[in-house]
Amino acid sequence: MAHPMFVKHQDLLGSAVHAIESRGCWSPYSDDLADYGENAVEAGRKAFFEAYPDAQFYLDQPGVVGRGGGEASPYGAALNISYPKCSADALIAAAKTAMPAWAKAGPDVRAGVCAEILERLNRRSIELAFATMHTTGQSFAAAFPEAGAGAQGRGLEAVAYAWREMKHVPYRATWEQERGARAPLKLEKRYAVMPRGVALAFSCAETPTSSSYPGIFASLATGNAVIVKPHPEAILPLAITVALMRQTLKEAGFDPDLVSLLVDTAAAPVAREVALKPDVRIIDYAGDAEFGEWLEQNVHDVLLFTEKPGVSCVVVDGAADYVGMLDNIALSLTANAGQRRGAPQVVFVSRQGVRASTHMAHAATIPAERFGPDLARAIGRRLEDAAAACELLGAIRSPATQARLDALAEAGEVMRAAEPIAHPQWPEAVVRAPLLLQVPVDAGDLWMEESGCPAAFIVETATTAQSLALAERAMREKGSLMFSVYSDNENIVQLAEEASLRTGTPLAVGLVGDFVAGRTAAFSDYRASGANPAARGCLTDGGFVAGRFFVVQSYRNA
Repeated sequence: MAHPMFVKHQDLLGSAVHAIESRGCWSPYSDDLADYGENAVEAGRKAFFEAYPDAQFYLDQPGVVGRGGGEASPYGAALNISYPKCSADALIAAAKTAMPAWAKAGPDVRAGVCAEILERLNRRSIELAFATMHTTGQSFAAAFPEAGAGAQGRGLEAVAYAWREMKHVPYRATWEQERGARAPLKLEKRYAVMPRGVALAFSCAETPTSSSYPGIFASLATGNAVIVKPHPEAILPLAITVALMRQTLKEAGFDPDLVSLLVDTAAAPVAREVALKPDVRIIDYAGDAEFGEWLEQNVHDVLLFTEKPGVSCVVVDGAADYVGMLDNIALSLTANAGQRRGAPQVVFVSRQGVRASTHMAHAATIPAERFGPDLARAIGRRLEDAAAACELLGAIRSPATQARLDALAEAGEVMRAAEPIAHPQWPEAVVRAPLLLQVPVDAGDLWMEESGCPAAFIVETATTAQSLALAERAMREKGSLMFSVYSDNENIVQLAEEASLRTGTPLAVGLVGDFVAGRTAAFSDYRASGANPAARGCLTDGGFVAGRFFVVQSYRNA
């Protein structure tokens, strides 16, 4: 008899598989607050502040050796949440014990249970949004779609890929070889999909759920147990996730130790130690380049996926809508203070100027020296209203980020300062406008390194051809998750497309309106490619899930 959770979600899984094959606009999870009920935000806010500040978060996990935590809200709210600290060896041992029954359950059951988990997470999207807001610094307006429907969509996408790939493996087959006058050789063969082993999922501090859900659900759906290792400054969103996953697994008849939370602190990290444990067979990592590169150099005989920020570039050649172009670049630089992975960091503009025609009787060329001040004014227009600006920018999470921002202000010509903005609701929040600097083309030590703070560089080049060449160099050497080009010259666009293909970097051409460069949609956009240093593999394709399981066959005389 089919598992009830698979029966409940079978149609949803079929729709998800259709969506990843058609790549259109589709998601079963709404990012419209109105769909979550009247007064849902206020109820969620009240529930959050009643449940979590000054609380001991409960997780019935093995190997508890103490409690830890120490998250601080970038908005100044008191958190003081502690979590159980568990021995990594105990979590691994429990995970290995839990896996055989989960593996035996089969692809349908695992996909159905994962879909049920995601449905339950969706019901708690507002709670997850507040948890994300008060650990990462995202505004609620940004955290709700990112921690809710966006992350859940990426999770279901991974489940759909896993389910489809596993269903390609038949359960049994009959093999028969004719031998002329002699009796044919006939075998009955059976095939079993088996998990690779214990998975370790690292999340980043900026987007804890959306950065980790693809790996978590890809591993779980393919039969592996998962140990979730949150960033020590953003534990709560994943603690809520893991608690819900464990409860759902238990209700479904499986060992909750299939999923566990591994908590550490910045003062006493365990990440390197646990990554080298021989029983860890899969690692998914999203975060800064330094630790990602350490994993790539030191972890061997493990299926490893890393996603790092890289250096995302914008090449400005011309635009039919010059004002719309400026406004779109300004939006990408201000959304979450430009601290999303894939947010633009370098804007190249040729000293030959920018071709533009909007609001003009005929095409004209905007002098290069005007571009920086024009972009600065476009950013200013986005931030004119303080309340709206705070919802767009969010709060800076780390004092180290502020220090980097202040140090960078001395490194070039300031087009727009990173001035503080007073938050009308959270007076202790540190909200800063993005810093816009103009630096020379030979200052590659600045613009070709991940800034780690809300700052962007304008680099003036001799020609657009040089802009494209420098962008390609940055994408190849440092990696990139996004490449934007503004031009109404098809030859320039073709050159940009060729650079995009050579470096494996997603390309956006001439974006205007409310499309944010670097923001991706589940079921439609492939996230990363694996062709440049920003990521080891595409995080949303069949290759992302296929290595998480293997096939074991048996055969006997028919």
